[in-house]
Amino acid sequence: MAEPVRAAAPGVHRVVFTRVGIRLGIRRSIALGFGMLPFGIVIGVLSAAKGLSFLETMLMTMLVFAGSAQLVALELWTDPAPILAATIATLVVNIRMAPMGAALAPWLDRLRGWRLWGTLATLVDHSFAMAIAEQRAGGRDAGYLLGLGIGIWLAWVATVALGYLGGGMLRVPPGHPLFFAAIAAFLSILVPLWRGPRVDLLPWIVAGLVALAAHRAALPMPLPLLLGTFAGAGLGAWIETRGRGVSSR
Repeated sequence: MAEPVRAAAPGVHRVVFTRVGIRLGIRRSIALGFGMLPFGIVIGVLSAAKGLSFLETMLMTMLVFAGSAQLVALELWTDPAPILAATIATLVVNIRMAPMGAALAPWLDRLRGWRLWGTLATLVDHSFAMAIAEQRAGGRDAGYLLGLGIGIWLAWVATVALGYLGGGMLRVPPGHPLFFAAIAAFLSILVPLWRGPRVDLLPWIVAGLVALAAHRAALPMPLPLLLGTFAGAGLGAWIETRGRGVSSR
């Protein structure tokens, strides 16, 4: 099996974009596709339950391509549809994409045209986590990130379609353990991001506690998610900045 191009050590190196990297990213996304199966089924079932047609569900899935945003929008969906409220809520949820793009800047800043826009259009949490792990290992083939995104997109569309078409047969009641799939899918992508307790433990704990406290305070969604994200990210950035300052002395 071909491996992506890697540098001898992480740092400033020439970034490449190869078909080998794209193909490898697609292959490595297969396991993630199986992991997203319950999450996609939930989105499909909820879409059918909210009265969306199969075509509407597929268009949303293919164009939006953001499970958390789709889930938030569906939870808010009523008749008539609260377009403004759903738009604001999904915008808030997807603010996390901004720091993701900044973290991937060593690759993204060196891409142009369809390579850049195709990569950004298919960027999701799962591809971000695996790409960051590859970067930290010295990887410099940005095609790998696009390949991950393409593979995950194909799997996502297929699983949502399966959930929609099979929703009538599943008849999943509210509170069913299947709905935990959304949380489980996001928890699973933390594994390749883990850098050890000295770096990540405290920010992750703070993020969780702030989000939980906001939820217990009955703040409307997605404020708990947003507050937890900024609290954890802010503390993590401070810890890394402080660590660089100490090491440079």
